[in-house]
Amino acid sequence: MSTINPPKALLFDVFGTLVDWRATVTHTLSTQAAHALNSPAASVPTSVRLFASTISWPDFAQEWRDTYKAFTASQLSASTKKSQKHAFKTVDQHHHDSLVRLLADHNLTGLWSADQLHAIAQIWHFIDPWLDASPALHDLSKSFILCTLSNGNVALLRDLAAHADLPFSRTLSSEHFGAYKPSPLVYNGAAEHLGLRNDQCALVAAHLADLKAARDCGYQTIYVERVDEEDWGAEEVMAARREGWVDMWIGLEDQKVSLGGLAEIRGRFAVGNGYVGGRGWGGIADQIKA
Repeated sequence: MSTINPPKALLFDVFGTLVDWRATVTHTLSTQAAHALNSPAASVPTSVRLFASTISWPDFAQEWRDTYKAFTASQLSASTKKSQKHAFKTVDQHHHDSLVRLLADHNLTGLWSADQLHAIAQIWHFIDPWLDASPALHDLSKSFILCTLSNGNVALLRDLAAHADLPFSRTLSSEHFGAYKPSPLVYNGAAEHLGLRNDQCALVAAHLADLKAARDCGYQTIYVERVDEEDWGAEEVMAARREGWVDMWIGLEDQKVSLGGLAEIRGRFAVGNGYVGGRGWGGIADQIKA
């Protein structure tokens, strides 16, 4: 990071970067399906039981996540059309509506009641964190303002922070700005909300597209590799690495979690376009302020 102008605030993408949505959502879907199918009080149609017996819940969870990506992209497109009035829809609303649609697509309508559907859609409020996330953020909170900068709505993010013990001093959401990342409205609005210049903020994310948009707005950038989280292809990732526009690159080692092992890599970060190998953020606070 910049030794002349180290960031004052670290703003975090949350889903995938700090919490392991894939494991929690898959577990919830599979256990709730088993409960519905085995409950003597449930009236699940025979055809639904047949389709539920063959569904891949990990694939279903990925489909659910993919609908979120399509949703935010469509909302971004709508918000840029000045002639079109744009009604902001929250991620909570999307998660519920898309779950209903996906169940219909897979012939699973009737597996859960309306109340059960609502409860299952709320699982995104209680995603378990990556094991390294909470200790790392507690360490970083000693030196930086820590803030969410997520497309998740405010209520969702606050529940997540409480569930995962993530010590944010501020909760900022796309909901505050009426737009979704990667809209500049989000990055510029967050810095303004914090009373900081854009270059005094660093975005921490496991998604290069998010980081590139933040960098285009003048942010510093920290990339955290997470298994199966990056949407860019391998060649694009390597190109980004070669070009060096990511200020700090925290890599995986043998697919280990990437924020842990803080003490292991102290002193191994070279200021400016640095790659932090190994399993963690290792003294990230010291490195940024060095």
